[in-house]
Amino acid sequence: MFFLKFAGEMSKVQVYGKWHNVPRKQVTFGDEGLTYTFSGITLSPKPWLPVLDLIRERVQMATGHIFNFVLINRYKDGNDHIGDHRDDEKELLPQSPIASVSFGACRDFIFKHKDSRSKHSVRKIEPVKLELEHGSLLMMNFPTNVYWYHSLPVRRKVLAPRVNLTFRKIKPRKQI
Repeated sequence: MFFLKFAGEMSKVQVYGKWHNVPRKQVTFGDEGLTYTFSGITLSPKPWLPVLDLIRERVQMATGHIFNFVLINRYKDGNDHIGDHRDDEKELLPQSPIASVSFGACRDFIFKHKDSRSKHSVRKIEPVKLELEHGSLLMMNFPTNVYWYHSLPVRRKVLAPRVNLTFRKIKPRKQI
């Protein structure tokens, strides 16, 4: 078993110009010299821990993709969540996939098409719900983040914690 300290520096995010408390704990690890900016905060990842490097190697073997960064979210129970969003930050290597590994409680993961998110949408595309179980690996390949928003909604009946590792390909600072 390994333990991670989830940083207080990531306790607030900016959404539509307003600052909000993050309803989960977060920490980042990655290759030296990378930065990642989302929701008004810029992060420099901590150096890889041996256990995270091992998980990364297994994910790379399973997917055939190389990753240089991981964002880890810890959800204490079903009240911790993340709202609809797309991972479209400028630091992400264009058209690169995101590999998501889940540990702990099974949680619903919802995809909503960008053209059918509002009440007055022109298109009617039903949301897609996946149950992410302990040990599951989800690949979000291009162009998923172009057309689909995703979320981990509140599920009050979930009482156990969940840790999710999202492996990404970040551009070195020189390329941004």
